[in-house]
Parts: sequence; C-alpha cells; structure tokens
Amino acid sequence: MSSTCRLSLSTLLKGLAPIKRVLFDFRTNYHSRSFNYLLNCCSSLPDLSRIHALVVTNGCGQNLLLSTKLITTACCLAPTMDYARKMFDQMPKRDVFLWNTLIRGYADAGPCEEALALYSNMHGAGLFPDNYTFPFVVRSCAVLSALREGKEVHCNIVKHGFDSDVFVQSSLVAMYSQSGETLGMELVFGEMVVRNIVSWTAVIAGYVQNRYFKEGLGVFREMVGSGTQPNAVTLVSVLPACAGLEFLNLGKLIHGYGIKLGVDPDVSLTNALIALYGKCGNVETARSLFDGMVVQNLVSWNAMIAAYEQNNAGANAVKLFRRMQAEKVDFDYITMVSVISACASLGALNTGRWIHELVKRKGLEINVSITNALIDMYAKCGNIDLAREVFERLPCRSVVSWTSMIGACASHGHGEDALKLFSRMKDEGVKPNSFTFAAVFTACRHSGLVEEGRKHFESMMRDYSIMPGVEHCACMVDLLGRAGSLMEAYEFIEKMPVEPDVSVWGALLGSCRIHSNLELAELVAEKLFLLDPQTVTFYVLMSNIYAEAGRWEDAARLRKLMEERELKKIPGHSLVEVNRRFHTFLSGSRSQSSLRGSIN
Repeated sequence: MSSTCRLSLSTLLKGLAPIKRVLFDFRTNYHSRSFNYLLNCCSSLPDLSRIHALVVTNGCGQNLLLSTKLITTACCLAPTMDYARKMFDQMPKRDVFLWNTLIRGYADAGPCEEALALYSNMHGAGLFPDNYTFPFVVRSCAVLSALREGKEVHCNIVKHGFDSDVFVQSSLVAMYSQSGETLGMELVFGEMVVRNIVSWTAVIAGYVQNRYFKEGLGVFREMVGSGTQPNAVTLVSVLPACAGLEFLNLGKLIHGYGIKLGVDPDVSLTNALIALYGKCGNVETARSLFDGMVVQNLVSWNAMIAAYEQNNAGANAVKLFRRMQAEKVDFDYITMVSVISACASLGALNTGRWIHELVKRKGLEINVSITNALIDMYAKCGNIDLAREVFERLPCRSVVSWTSMIGACASHGHGEDALKLFSRMKDEGVKPNSFTFAAVFTACRHSGLVEEGRKHFESMMRDYSIMPGVEHCACMVDLLGRAGSLMEAYEFIEKMPVEPDVSVWGALLGSCRIHSNLELAELVAEKLFLLDPQTVTFYVLMSNIYAEAGRWEDAARLRKLMEERELKKIPGHSLVEVNRRFHTFLSGSRSQSSLRGSIN
C-alpha cells in the first residue's frame, strides 16, 4: 500500500476517534462497507487499534463476525499474538471459525505450544475441530517435533472423519516426514486418493532427509510420471538425494528441468545445486552458480565454502571465507565447521587459531560440531596440547567428542593416553560406537599394543554388539603384522566376517616387507593385483620387497609392468603456511615447486 493511502487512513481514523456515535447502526449492520473498507485498508497495528476502539465505542465489540475480522487482521499485522489473544479472551461467545483463526495465528507466528493448548481448550469448550483446524495443529506438532501429540491428533482426525481430506492428509505426511517417521508417512500417503504438490514434496523430503535417497528419487519419478509438475521446493528436496548418491548426471537433468520450468532463479534451488555440484566434484560449475546469484544468502556462502573443503581446495575455502568477512556477511556454526576442516586439511595452524578466536567472539565454542572440528584441526596441525585444551573445556562431551580426542592421541602415537581416555569415557557412561573403536585400534597399532588391541576387539563384539567393519579389521591386521604375527594376521583375514578389501591386504603386505617375508608377500600381492590392478603403491611396495630379497629380475618385471600399464607414483609433498600463503614442496625437490594458493 502506498504511503499516501496509509496517511489518508491514519488521518481519517484520528478524525473519527472523538466521535461517540455514527450515522449507521453498526450493531445491526456489522458488514457495512465502512468497517470492511477500514479493516481491508489497515496496514499497521496503531491503525488497527484505532479501528478496534471505533468498533467498541459503537457498541459492536461483542459482535462475533466483526471481532473475528479484527483478530484475523491482528494476526497478520502484529509482531506477536498478544493483541489478537487479548481480543479473543474478551469474547463471550466463540465459534469454530474464531478458534481456527487464533490457532492458525499461533501456528504461523508462534509459539506453536499455544496452538496445541488452544486445540485442547477448544475440545474443553465443547466445540469440535474441523478440516481447517487440523492442518494448523498438525503443523505445530511438526515444528515442535511433538510426534506423540501429533499421533493423538491423527487419531482425532480419523475419529471426526477428516482422514480423507487432502489438506489434512498433506499436513500429516509433512509431520511424519519431518519427524523421521517414514512408515507413518507412507501409510498416510498410500491412502491419499488425490495427491497435491505439497504431499508429493513432503514424501520426497521425508525420504531424502532420512537418507533414503533412492526411495526419494523413486517417488520423484512417480510424481513426474503422474503429470504433477514439481515446483522449486520439490527440486530443492530431491537434489540432496542426487548429491548423496553422487548422481551428477541426474542432478544435471533436474537442473535443466528447473531452467525449463523457470524456477532456476530461486535462491534455495541455486544453493541446492551448488551443494550438488560441490559434492560431485564439479567445483567450477558450483562457483559459476555462486557468482551468478543476484543475492547470496548465508546458505549460499556455506554451500560454496563446503564445496571447496570437500574437494581438497582448502585454500580457496579459507579465501572465500575472508571475502565473506570483508563483505560483512555473518557466519554460523556450519560455516565454521567447513573452514576449520579446511584448516585441518591444509595444516594451517595460525589460520586455525584465528578461526578459533572468531568462534569465541561469536559464542559458538560450546557447539559440539565446532569443538569436534577444532580438536581434529589442532591434532592434524600437530598441536595435541591445544586439542586437549579444547576437549577438557567442553561442558558436555558426546561420543563424537570423545572419539575425536581419542583419535587425536592415536594419530600422534600417544597410545597409552588414548586408551586412558577410552576408559574414562566408559566410566562416565558414554557408550562407544564403531568410530570410537576404530580410533582405539589405531592407537593400539601405532603404539604396538597387541594385547590391548585383541581385548578391545573382543569387547566390541561381546559387550557392545558391534560387528567389525573393514576399517576395524584393517587395523587389527596391521597391529598383528607389525608385531611379527604374520600368519595370525593372515588367518584373521581368512576368518573376517566381511570381505577383505585392499586396505586389509595392503596392511599385511606392508608388514611382510617389515619382516622380510617374501613368500607371504607374493601371496598377498597376487590378491591385491586382482582386487585393484591400477593402484601403483602395491606394485612399488612389492618391487621393493623383491629388491631387498635380491630378486632383481622380479623387481624389474614389476617396474616394466608399471610402465606398460602407465602407472606412476604421485610424489609426496609438504604444504607450508607463510604469511597466510600456502607453498607446496614436492618430494625430492630442492626448491619450491608450486604455489598452492593464497588465503589473503
């Protein structure tokens, strides 16, 4: 509405305020054009207050329909529900429509707890909810993650005969999907005769958010096949499934479909596409989308920074974060986790400390995700003391926090400290998971603690019912092999509950070289070459074993085989941070070979 219109209405109301009576009898003609015009033109709470005063002074304050109109307008204009609630509480008579109006107001503006309380009070007043009541009550349950209350409302929906209403059903599908109750979602959706875009999208989102990516894509395919045209929200819901499965080509098709529908300028859709291309390794396209956005919100920045971090472009991630700071874009914990992880991959301790200071200033230090990332970053940057300091300052430590600290000690060769932390963790009642045991086995193998490793491996299965995965078995094989128990390690592989992969056989091959067991090395190498004939590391390792045993012809044969298959070993490199710039030095080089990137 123009300022002229608002000014005219405000002036009119001020002029009318002193008038005690009017020419029209509003008590009998409350649908008059005058009141409807005033309420329809009302654009601010002060104006509404004046209209309300005018209604009261003309003796129409108890009129149900006019009061409902006032409450509806108050719900739209007021920043809180207080004004609408005050009018509602003063009404001597309330019909279902008036209850619905206030319930909807609380569902939209919050607090949603009040919507549920009003729903209960409505029953107590002897009124029955209708098909307009239930969608807002169900939505409030979804916002509050109040699944138990939501199921009770579902029972009332069936009781009152509204379980076939498409809007009620859509709200139930959305509630169950947001609560992770995919079974309930499927049951309601399966009973729907008419499925609208809201219900289709809710089911897709429900599957994808709960990591049932293929199921989500299957529903999307069914939706398109049924002739229902997806909207931007649908595409935003389905794209994370393509990212999770790394279905880049399908993601590109959906991208093209979005362009055809004309929804590609949508900010949320662009953010989802950036995340997709980043996850699938197409950073250039992700950056092109990011740079082409008219408006970049926080999610856009987070998605692009995460794309760089996921693709080992940590320097670019930090550089983009610095630009974000320069443009005064506020960050959140998601931003910090990605940037801290980038510092960890770069070994950029000084930059990591600066990020830590920003975290402190923002008051995010108690965030579990950030503290876990900080522990990992300091450990990978070589400062186990700072990692320990962050850990000890945590007011509440989750299993992830304990696992991060145990892993940090393990990677630094502090096996005894890692096992002490593990014992302390169990004493404090925190139940370890499979990742915790992987960290414990790493600590044992790095420190040669064979008996401790055996004990914890048995405990994992016996006390916690955790079946060993490939990563656990690879650690045990390495532990046994390094200790010289090569045949025991080989027998362990033969009895593994899961199929051994290259990491398991590779660990044993490395141990064969340490203990100069050529016969077993040949047997293991044969399996490795069958499993992964393109990994150069195993050829080099076996060639070295032959050379150390004086089998020069066999060593030369493997070297020639590497040449025929065009297998080349990637040289090792070191990354050094100097004045916020990263410099790469290749193995065997006496000078700086390349500049990795700047984070200025």
